[in-house]
Amino acid sequence: MPAVFNALPGIEVPVGSITKSLAKMWSDTASKGGPAPEAESGKATQVNFVMHLGFETTEADAREQFQTAVRFSKRYPCRVVVLCPLPLENKTTEMRAKIYGECHLGKSKGDTRCCEFVMLSYPQAARAFLENQVSVCLSTDLPLYYWAHRFSSSGRLNDYQFLLGRSKRVMFDTALVEAAAATFPWPKPEAVRDLVYARLLPIRQTIGQFLSGYSAETLSKGLKSVSVGYGAELGAEGRVLLAWTKERLLACGAGKDVVFASAALDCKPRSFEMHFEYADKKSFVWRGDLTQGSAQFEAELGSGKVTLPAAVSLLSAEAALSEAMFF
Repeated sequence: MPAVFNALPGIEVPVGSITKSLAKMWSDTASKGGPAPEAESGKATQVNFVMHLGFETTEADAREQFQTAVRFSKRYPCRVVVLCPLPLENKTTEMRAKIYGECHLGKSKGDTRCCEFVMLSYPQAARAFLENQVSVCLSTDLPLYYWAHRFSSSGRLNDYQFLLGRSKRVMFDTALVEAAAATFPWPKPEAVRDLVYARLLPIRQTIGQFLSGYSAETLSKGLKSVSVGYGAELGAEGRVLLAWTKERLLACGAGKDVVFASAALDCKPRSFEMHFEYADKKSFVWRGDLTQGSAQFEAELGSGKVTLPAAVSLLSAEAALSEAMFF
């Protein structure tokens, strides 16, 4: 994790002078003619955002997630605190800090949106002081959102109860950690969101809009089985898509004896298939190929055969963050 901290951009500053260092960073930028907020209101005006990089995070992965947060900030100006915990075997007692900032032009000339990053590298010996240090870095009057990236150990949740309990939303990605992370004893389970589910929004909308053209009785009557196939790169998405489909069909009145199953496909690694099997002549098939960005519906649900082409995509990483945070 020292390598992760070192790999992130920014200026290293004393931990005790983060606030003063941020102010100096902006004033230095402005004096050189660079983009900087004209007033305090141009900074972290919307959200506080903690990005917790778990022990399994690599240097390249950390840089990628950092850029995701930067792109997110172009729409939602924010203060981001990046937590970089040191491995348990690291015996140092030193906490280190970096600062970083960017400004982006919004929809008009006077619309300047700025983000500020504070990176904190800390050993377990300094864990007891972490909440106080993070609190100093955050804007007290703004909501807090927490992104647990590759945080896969429920045993360490107690170390972060204060931050997790304050957070309006807690986000993680079950494509990167075990699916059981959803059942961890989070302080506020109702605030937890899976980024896989958020990424699937365009697909859920497309399938939902098509099926909404039929009555709940038509969709549920005689339904025997539902299967979701997924390419090699989409195992988590396939599992979550099946769970969503099951939830919606049960809400439509599907019987408890309906079989729901998912399986890997041997075809394209970024593709999906969904099949509904009925006891009568009804049928429903949806296929999507993310590489091509195209999908197709084939249905016979009692009102004639329908074949309809459609687009297919997943949300970008930054859009999935905003979906999981705010919706």
